[in-house]
Amino acid sequence: MTPPRAIIFANGSLPDLEAARALLRPDDSLLAADGGTHHLLALGLLPSLVIGDLDSVTPDERRRLEAAGISLRQYPRDKNETDLELALQTAVAAAHTEILVVGALGGRLDQTLGNLSLLTAPSLAGLDVRLDDGCEEAFFVRRRSEVRGRAGEIVSLLPWGGEVAGVTTRGLRWPLHDETLFPDRSRGVSNELDGESAAVSIRSGLLLVVHRRNPRS
Repeated sequence: MTPPRAIIFANGSLPDLEAARALLRPDDSLLAADGGTHHLLALGLLPSLVIGDLDSVTPDERRRLEAAGISLRQYPRDKNETDLELALQTAVAAAHTEILVVGALGGRLDQTLGNLSLLTAPSLAGLDVRLDDGCEEAFFVRRRSEVRGRAGEIVSLLPWGGEVAGVTTRGLRWPLHDETLFPDRSRGVSNELDGESAAVSIRSGLLLVVHRRNPRS
């Protein structure tokens, strides 16, 4: 039996709490990477596990979690991995094939770039792993992937770490047909969804997709 989707709440900014709530499904497995606990509690939810050095969890939050029987997996503060990296490793070890990381975009640029870099790990190849805050999502295409949204929403295709060959799209306003994108050129920036979905495929390289949603009226 395939495990449910894993949702990892990170300790980054969430610009719209209700937009983040709209990402969730009833059967999701909820995890918190240390201070990501704040977001879950603000949503009126509890994680099944909190993981990290727990230096961002307040004493009141810890008492609330312990009273609810939530598992706390605490690591030393002096460690080589970030709390999010530990949470991702935990989700992969639990055989989750779909992982959504909420609260890992925005705020400090170094942390945002570091969070994106985590998604390039070989252990995540073949899995659907995305960073999302309800307003914007980011993920990597290794072979083929899909973007879902609404017509007119911005989709940027950014080569990561080198050129990306064989880029082909379907469902974007300006289609690409077996093209090569280069990291020092802006060819893939600010495309748009034609409808509710688009497909992106590549032949080689690593392609970062950034999808910016339009606010819902």
